[in-house]
Amino acid sequence: MTTEQYKGEHTGLDLLKVGSKDVFTDNISKIGQLFPEVLTEKRDKHGRLRPAIDFEKLKQFLSEEIVDGRESYEFTWVGKREAIAEAGRPTTKTLRPNLDESIDFDKSENIFITGDNLEVLKILQESYLGKIDMIYIDPPYNTGKDFVYSDKFQKTDEELKEEMELLDEEGHQVVGLTKNEKTSARYHSDWLNMMYPRLRLARNLLKDSGVIFISIDDNEQSNLKAICDEIFGEENFVANLVWLNKEGGGSSDSKLFRLKHEYILCYSKSIDLLEINGVEITNIDRYVLSDEIRGKYYLQKLGMGSIQYSESLDYPIECPDGTFVTPSQNNSGQKACWRWSKEKLKWGIDNEYLIFKKDKNGIWTVYTKQYLNYDNNGARIDRTQRPMGVVENFSSTQGAKQTQILLGKGYFNYPKDSNLIKYLVDRLTVNSPLILDFFGGSGTTADAVMQLNAEDGGNRKFILCTLDEAVAEKSAAKEAGYETIDQISRERIRRAAAKIQEEHPELVGKQDFGFKAYKLDSSNFKDVSDRPDQFIQGELFDSVSNVKEGRTGLDLLFQIMLTWGMELSLAIDSTKVAGVEVFDVDQGSLMACFEDEISEKVIRHIAQAQPLRAVFRDSSFANSADKINVGEIFKELSPNTKVKVV
Repeated sequence: MTTEQYKGEHTGLDLLKVGSKDVFTDNISKIGQLFPEVLTEKRDKHGRLRPAIDFEKLKQFLSEEIVDGRESYEFTWVGKREAIAEAGRPTTKTLRPNLDESIDFDKSENIFITGDNLEVLKILQESYLGKIDMIYIDPPYNTGKDFVYSDKFQKTDEELKEEMELLDEEGHQVVGLTKNEKTSARYHSDWLNMMYPRLRLARNLLKDSGVIFISIDDNEQSNLKAICDEIFGEENFVANLVWLNKEGGGSSDSKLFRLKHEYILCYSKSIDLLEINGVEITNIDRYVLSDEIRGKYYLQKLGMGSIQYSESLDYPIECPDGTFVTPSQNNSGQKACWRWSKEKLKWGIDNEYLIFKKDKNGIWTVYTKQYLNYDNNGARIDRTQRPMGVVENFSSTQGAKQTQILLGKGYFNYPKDSNLIKYLVDRLTVNSPLILDFFGGSGTTADAVMQLNAEDGGNRKFILCTLDEAVAEKSAAKEAGYETIDQISRERIRRAAAKIQEEHPELVGKQDFGFKAYKLDSSNFKDVSDRPDQFIQGELFDSVSNVKEGRTGLDLLFQIMLTWGMELSLAIDSTKVAGVEVFDVDQGSLMACFEDEISEKVIRHIAQAQPLRAVFRDSSFANSADKINVGEIFKELSPNTKVKVV
């Protein structure tokens, strides 16, 4: 019997299993529901039996012929199988709140996470599954000079440093990153292995109506599209936007052609459900006429040669002087027809949508009024047009200037123009969207979201994730007192929020200009899954409490929230009951107390509130009798509460 099994046995309280969503087990369960014949078992590293799939049997259910050995279209690279497997592996890590780095932690619904985004995406799988409206990322472009993430988590830090040479050009350690030289035989494969599991997990987080935008250049554009076709489906490809990112004549260091563009690859979760906001029409100058009824308009002939001929639309129209005009007379004598039917014509005359003009030859020409703010049925419209596939007016130069104005110096290379991100976010049609950027970098996405909210009164929220990558020695950032990139990102967001509030004092206290800061860390709980024969006698007393030293009640609370699929932005109230701290998440969605000793008064206080869930530390209770008493109190006062111990 494992220690874990012992602690939860015969106490009336179940042990809550903490950790990220187990994608493998979930997928096995789904396959088993369709094909129960393929379910089997295998032992894990602890010797315990776990559900598994007999893939040979599964093939028989899925194909009349075995396709092994046949040629087929496939996009592959060295390490792809491992990349696919990595996306499905659960993580034992968690997110710990950092109150000192947060702004308005108690009220803000924005999230800033420091840590490797692969682990973070795994942690978010339960709480944010299908909840993200838009993802924007600006990953490393794989130019041969930048770094890609190292995902060899099974190795020790020393092995990683030695094998991957995690040092920058000046010999300083690069946390979580490794330089990817073009001379490497795995140059493209290493980048693809970094991107594939992250995009796979990111897709899970998108709503069915959600969309993802990915900035990229020519180095990996074709490969990125190939893996996105595989992950999101070719049918969900939206556009490969061309972004004119350089001002002036273009890049002088590009070969043969002067390039002034990059790309923004766009995919939907389900293209049938995706809606995109239009943009303001660009040819507004043609609306030069105006009336007091509907405002600005321009004139368009009722008889147009491009209209497919229809006999029912070929009829004479009576003019103001009693004469008649035909479509062919308005079309230089060529056979033609009107754009409107007789019934629509009468409606147009009655509602003053038509104008008659006589030319120098005495021939009347019939025009329709094409209004800026009304359609040809008299309905008021917000006249927009589909956005262009070429995105202009947002340059990297402007992005650099924006960060320099906010921070005093330009600490980032080629930061994105916040107006570009605003433009992309503004394409969303949903109210109060949630935007995720897991390559958060300079914090441009957060800045753009706050700016857009200030401009239109929106209630957009952001989740940003970036590495605590060390800044280079002798750099401007180092001289300014910054140690890591995430410190600069948070400071940029703080200053951007302050600038907006200074420019819009009426918004102070009315919009969310803060963020909750979290840091990726190991689990708050010790590993208690060892078998009895694996314990050393001196270590038995260490297992009395499975909570690691230095971890607070708030640390435990957020790990439990993530395990139970609760969002990090939920409001948390903390009160003192009988001298101990009691947490209340989202007004009764979860209540918890993690003190060393918990009195019956505290238990009854929580039970009387009738929360949906209640959690306590297993070690808070002296013996099984105390745990049984807790179960009985909840049966009496709140039988529907799900009670767990950790």
